Amino acid sequence: MPVTVAQIIGPHEYKPELVEHISFRTVQPSINILEPNPAWPQRYEEVKQRIQKALGALILDIVHAGSTSVPSLPAKDIIDVDLTLKDVMDEASYVKPLEEAGFRFLLREPQWHQHRLFVEDWPKAYHVNVHVWGPDSSEVIRHRIFRDWLLKTPADRELYAKVKREAAKQTAMAGGSMDDYNQQKENTI
Repeated sequence: MPVTVAQIIGPHEYKPELVEHISFRTVQPSINILEPNPAWPQRYEEVKQRIQKALGALILDIVHAGSTSVPSLPAKDIIDVDLTLKDVMDEASYVKPLEEAGFRFLLREPQWHQHRLFVEDWPKAYHVNVHVWGPDSSEVIRHRIFRDWLLKTPADRELYAKVKREAAKQTAMAGGSMDDYNQQKENTI
């Protein structure tokens, strides 16, 4: 069923108590905002190739998401990937192959678009978040719309960069988490 505009822009109540933690990060990523790194697109391509090799025909789409996908946008040094599969509920088909490709199954969020999160956070590895979604996820479309808007709207890209830096600074001063940092950016997004 196609995703509607109302699903894309509508509010979604986040309930952290419903998140199912499968494992935990071995290395916590920094919330520091860095200047754009010309290596980010190549890092994404390397990750994309590993995922394609592991999952092949199960993949409907794989996209570089998040701030590192926007050239000239300062970002955390984390590559975000939106991976859309034919059936996100069929974990038996993709969990083991992704783990064998080096990604740890971190959490499951059935109440939030059936989201699954895998990470690469081994010591000395690049930080990578692989967000796994089903074909009807409005969140994937929301990510693309936001990325594409930032690509074509320099004033909003600058505003978002400013908000990101302020959120990172406030989060660090308060000893907050990545979730705290993300919440501080939400109104701008």
